[in-house]
Amino acid sequence: MIKLSNIHKSYQVGKNRLHVLKGIDLDIAEGELVSIMGSSGSGKSTLLNILGILDNYDQGEYYLDGTLIKNLNETRAAIYRNKFIGFVFQSFNLISFKNAMENVALPLYYQKVSRRKRNRLALEYLDKVGLYDWAHHLPNELSGGQKQRVAIARALISDPSVILADEPTGALDTQTSYEVMEVLKDINKNGKTVIIVTHEKDISEMTQRVIRLRDGMIESYGLEKQPVVDNK
Repeated sequence: MIKLSNIHKSYQVGKNRLHVLKGIDLDIAEGELVSIMGSSGSGKSTLLNILGILDNYDQGEYYLDGTLIKNLNETRAAIYRNKFIGFVFQSFNLISFKNAMENVALPLYYQKVSRRKRNRLALEYLDKVGLYDWAHHLPNELSGGQKQRVAIARALISDPSVILADEPTGALDTQTSYEVMEVLKDINKNGKTVIIVTHEKDISEMTQRVIRLRDGMIESYGLEKQPVVDNK
């Protein structure tokens, strides 16, 4: 699903050139649930922006579902993002004056889907994350966990191939974090590729594979966890 080969990325900071990603090679298979970990400055956010087609890279190749993603103008980048990627953010990014249903339906509004159809689909996706009864509540009437479930439903409504979750539990307490992770794990079980950037060890341990970044390079790729076989 995702293949990165020798990805480099630098930024100009004043008179200096900051080399953030230093030759990233990475394969993530369709249907994987992986986490990306690393300290501040390790390159996590830069890598996520490249995966989400929010930023270009300087050198290398990025293939998404067999398509080379490189040097796209904003129109083409938006087309690929809408087709392949669903985003979940730490801060939820919900529109305060729209209710849960309207927030979930928003991506379909930009795709020119009729109001009746997008609202019907939004209700279906709210139901999938256990929030059907909260469809007409505004964000300030929802708990942190409920807001993140709304954000997940919004990410899913366009039926993307990949869910990119940037610190999705960072603003939540432990119990709520685990509940949100269960939602993401269920999404993964239904065939979606899910990539989670996190600094929380317990959250990373709930994924199949942990990729660790250090100083712009991959320190370890992790090993996919094998199911426990009961031979009794």
